[in-house]
Amino acid sequence: MISPSSISVVTLAGGRPDHLRNVVLGLSRQTLRPVELIVAVIQDEGYDLPDAPFPIRQMMVSGPRLPLAQARNAAAKAAVGDKLVFLDMDCIPAPDLIAQYDRYLDEMDGLLMGEVMYLPGGATEGDWRYDDFAARAVRHSDRRGPPPEGIERCEDYRCFWSLNFAMRRATFLATGGFDERYSGYGGEDTDFGKLVDKAGVPIAWIKGGLAYHQYHPHHMPPVHHLDSVVRNAELFEEKWGYRTMGHWLHAFRLMGLIDDTPGRPIRILRRPDADDLSLTGQQSHQPYANTASVIRLLEERAANAQVAA
Repeated sequence: MISPSSISVVTLAGGRPDHLRNVVLGLSRQTLRPVELIVAVIQDEGYDLPDAPFPIRQMMVSGPRLPLAQARNAAAKAAVGDKLVFLDMDCIPAPDLIAQYDRYLDEMDGLLMGEVMYLPGGATEGDWRYDDFAARAVRHSDRRGPPPEGIERCEDYRCFWSLNFAMRRATFLATGGFDERYSGYGGEDTDFGKLVDKAGVPIAWIKGGLAYHQYHPHHMPPVHHLDSVVRNAELFEEKWGYRTMGHWLHAFRLMGLIDDTPGRPIRILRRPDADDLSLTGQQSHQPYANTASVIRLLEERAANAQVAA
């Protein structure tokens, strides 16, 4: 029997089984439990997950590499709750995340974005505790913080990031969901934010809905996803008339990876090499990778090269 107000949690999963296990543990410790967890599995086999005080459904999603948009849509359509919390598999929910989203979605029928704090390597080893997370987690320097309290409208759809957000299920489905033409990494979030904004659905930050992002090696800008970033930037331009992911494209251009002359198709000039991966790679002591710092370094190098010439 589904309660009058119920929340389904949706996550996508590929690899990193320990991270998904921690998500299940975090959801099991909620002050308000979800009615279910739906795991859209984008690998060949399902996961061996711990028991939980709510049903866990694993949906196998096939398609191109990293079919993120397709997987989110499929899980949302299959959900039984009237509210949806989308939580990336590397995000451990704080104990009141579900309860806070439930309350705020009663106040505003929109796309609500919760807080995210970043953990360094080793923070989730063993029997982790929330008190330890709070002492070690940091906020991302490239992302704005939550409002002092309550709900705050966001007037820039480009701020939307899908790793931790919630919507009423009917509202999500009415938008048409994520554009499934996007595949691989990059672009589908900004496209969905634009779609939601054009539909007149408010986008907002909330104080609360906190998730702790688990460490995993990453690259920013994402040189390891060069092809899909270029492809998806061109798809976005075809759809909306301009390119998205401009900061990543700018970095790729400074690195000599692409030619993104306006009015022409983006050309990949070379493949990322070991130096590119070293420049953009996240180290275990870093809670997150940072595109802005890499761009600053690249711009300094370019300026120094001009002076030397």
